[in-house]
Amino acid sequence: MSLFKKFTLGLSVTGMVVGIAMAASTPVDAKTITIRIASGHPPTVVYAGLMKNYFQPELKKAIEAKTDHKVNFIEGYSGSIVKVFDTFEGIQNGIVDIGGFCFCFEASKLKMHAFQIMLPFGTMDPVKSVAIAASIYKQFPSLEKRFQKFGQTMLARVGDGGYNMGTNFPWKKVSDLKGRKILGAGLNLNWMKQAGIGIIAVTDGLPGWYKKIQNGVAEGGIMFPSAWGPVFKLHEVGKYYTTIGFGSITWHALNVNNRFWASLPAEVKPIFREVAGRFEKLTGSSNKTGYKKDMAWLRKNITVNDLPADVRLDWAKKLAHWPQKHADSLEKEGYPAVKILNATLAAAEKEGYKWPVRYVVK
Repeated sequence: MSLFKKFTLGLSVTGMVVGIAMAASTPVDAKTITIRIASGHPPTVVYAGLMKNYFQPELKKAIEAKTDHKVNFIEGYSGSIVKVFDTFEGIQNGIVDIGGFCFCFEASKLKMHAFQIMLPFGTMDPVKSVAIAASIYKQFPSLEKRFQKFGQTMLARVGDGGYNMGTNFPWKKVSDLKGRKILGAGLNLNWMKQAGIGIIAVTDGLPGWYKKIQNGVAEGGIMFPSAWGPVFKLHEVGKYYTTIGFGSITWHALNVNNRFWASLPAEVKPIFREVAGRFEKLTGSSNKTGYKKDMAWLRKNITVNDLPADVRLDWAKKLAHWPQKHADSLEKEGYPAVKILNATLAAAEKEGYKWPVRYVVK
């Protein structure tokens, strides 16, 4: 054998040994986990911003610190992959792996999930709202199980800031709203329709509100202060904001596609759950902190009126019949609406909230 052949053979053998050693030191299941994450809302909306700036980096950091896997995100915020109306279906169909969305756009598929909406004038504290929702989901596993029918799993509930109303006209009395075109997400428009105020209801996703008010298709809408201020700049087309205290509602979610979920290494799933749990709580505390800041900004830049307590109480009394009415219709479809609404009333009281009108649902 020539010296050259002996040399090259030696290199080959050495390479094989090194290769075997490297294979032995590197877990065979180590991989880069690519996650397509999206929302129809932009990151300037609190929950979407927390998805991008908290959930994503915290998940990546935790997985890479505790396992041998790497994490890569493909982002699709501001409706760049899925719009607000089709995020739920986008998760179901696997267009995205993880999505943040509002139950308000899935009124036919998630009829029971908007249970807090069915009890207007609830707590305006987002931290308590998230805690109330968590309690109800724990008591009624059917709520989370429902998502399985649509090929997805809930990772976290998402709280919103407290709802009030902005308009492009001044008003003092509820009767001033009669005949006005008011925007909402759908079910929450019942806070006005069921009270017999006589509004013209207009349903649309938040990204379309500015143009609708600007063009006269609408004259105002039920919305938390962050969106009325610098985020969506609705104050530019609606220079009046009235604090009503409809309630802080936890009716968004962060869901994961089941096929993607099943493909994940077993050791990373608890990490997803842990980070999602922290994200859920943060949606409450961030909205609570933001509410004060956003209200201060609105008071400084546009006209803000506070609805008198007696007017709010009268409004709540006019809605006292609606929880029962809505529960009856849901019960006929097989949903445990009466039990869930009563559990929600009790959970709010356990959190220290006193309802202006104690709804009775039998």
